[in-house]
Amino acid sequence: MRVVIADDQTLVRQGIRRLLELSGCVEVVGDAEDGPGALRQIRETRPDVALLDVRMPGMTGLEVTRALRDARDATPVLLLTTFEDDAALLEATRLGIAGYLLKDVGADQLVAALRTVVAGGTLIVPAAVERAARTIRKDGVAFEASPHPQPLTARELDVLRLMVAGYSNREIGEALGTAEGTVKNQASSILMKLGVRDRTRAVLKALELGILTSPPTK
Repeated sequence: MRVVIADDQTLVRQGIRRLLELSGCVEVVGDAEDGPGALRQIRETRPDVALLDVRMPGMTGLEVTRALRDARDATPVLLLTTFEDDAALLEATRLGIAGYLLKDVGADQLVAALRTVVAGGTLIVPAAVERAARTIRKDGVAFEASPHPQPLTARELDVLRLMVAGYSNREIGEALGTAEGTVKNQASSILMKLGVRDRTRAVLKALELGILTSPPTK
C-alpha cells in the first residue's frame, strides 16, 4: 500500500511512518507537516490512501479532503485525531471520507484500517459513529437523505451491519458466503433505499433511524 502521512507533530509523524514501514506491507511515499504540504504530496505521488491528522496548520485534514473532492480526486482519506469531535466526524461524513480513527489505535489496527480503506471499505470508530448519531438526533443536524427510506431486506441488514464494522465488499462476501459482485449490488441497493450517496452516510443514517436495532424486514 502506498501511503501519504500528514501530521503537524514531527515525533508523531515520524513514529507513525516508522510503525507503518515496519509492517512490511506499507510504503510511505510522502509526508507533510501541514495541510498544503499534504495536498501537494497527494497530488504528486498519487497514493493508495492518505492518512491525515484532522487538525493541522494551513489547512485542516477536512479542508484537504474538501480540496481533493472539489478537484474530483478520489484518493481515499483516513482521518486520524486525538479528539472525539462530533462536528468533525459529521463534516468528514458529508465529504465522503473513507475512515476516521482516534490516535490511540495500535499499529496492527492502523495497518488493518489502511487495508480496509484501500480495499474499498469504510472504517469509523464505532464509538465515534454512535456519538455522531446521537448529535444528529439531538440537534437536528441537516442530513442529506430520503425522509422515508425504503425498508431493507434481512440480507441487506446483514450487509449493513458488516459495513458498520468496516468490512470491504470482498470481506462481506466471504463472511456471508456470497460473491463480491452480489455484495456490491446489495450495497448499492442499501444506498438507494436510504437515499444517501456513500457507505459512511448509510451507516450514520441507519443509526439515526434505529434500523440496526430493529427486527429485520423480510
